[in-house]
Amino acid sequence: MARSDVSHRVQDLWAGLAGVATSFPADGVRVVVSAGSRLCPPAWAGIVVLGGSGIATAPDAAAARFLRESLMGRPLRSAVEDGRWDGEHGVMDVLGPASLAYLDEREFRPETATAEVARLSPGHPDLDRLVADVSADDLAESGIGEITSPVFVVRDGVRVVAAAGYHNWPHAVAHLCVLTSSRFRGRGLARAVASAAVAEALANRLLPQWRARPEPSRRVARRLGFRELGAQVSIRLAASALGTRPPDGSADARLVEPPGGVGVDAGPHERTGRV
Repeated sequence: MARSDVSHRVQDLWAGLAGVATSFPADGVRVVVSAGSRLCPPAWAGIVVLGGSGIATAPDAAAARFLRESLMGRPLRSAVEDGRWDGEHGVMDVLGPASLAYLDEREFRPETATAEVARLSPGHPDLDRLVADVSADDLAESGIGEITSPVFVVRDGVRVVAAAGYHNWPHAVAHLCVLTSSRFRGRGLARAVASAAVAEALANRLLPQWRARPEPSRRVARRLGFRELGAQVSIRLAASALGTRPPDGSADARLVEPPGGVGVDAGPHERTGRV
């Protein structure tokens, strides 16, 4: 698959998750109103930047105006930079940013020598000990309970200490989920189980996606051949921030708000695997 084909496929994925008809502009950020956006949790605003353009969803017109004003005149990449929204007037909470990395099958570098990897069914009871050995935050971010593929595991004796698989997303995308016991991190086990999950996804003609915040997780992805194409962030706005009005005359032509509407129910946002 050519790299340009991967980029187009990724853009189609995220535009579809916006919940209303939209697309990535030639440059800048396109802001749309979508109460049912799956770029972010319900009633939040979500921003996804891929390469030189991005899309943003807002739950209503007032939130869209807030985003348009906040993004206007700033470099595109700053919309998803770490800390960009922290302390911003009117922003109550932030999820992310998380990097978005994808794997062209020709660039896959499988891990073969780290550990013996076994295969389990999703939800297998042997995963329970692993789940009990991590924090609630790590468990939630890993998405390990959402795996729809087989689960690939490494054991210490009989105990599962690392696991990976993927959740089937729209547009034939395999969203990787990885979790390693806190006591067994830094030993290459995440790379071993993730490599097996990626191989399974590619065998099923799926596009592997790796979404992560921590640098160790991003490093595992790069070792396997993933390339970071963009980033995603979600922000929760205070009601008091939404009374602002856009400046007269409208603004940056690269920031567009087409007619919006209600989309589908909320779905994936910034969950990331713990490695």
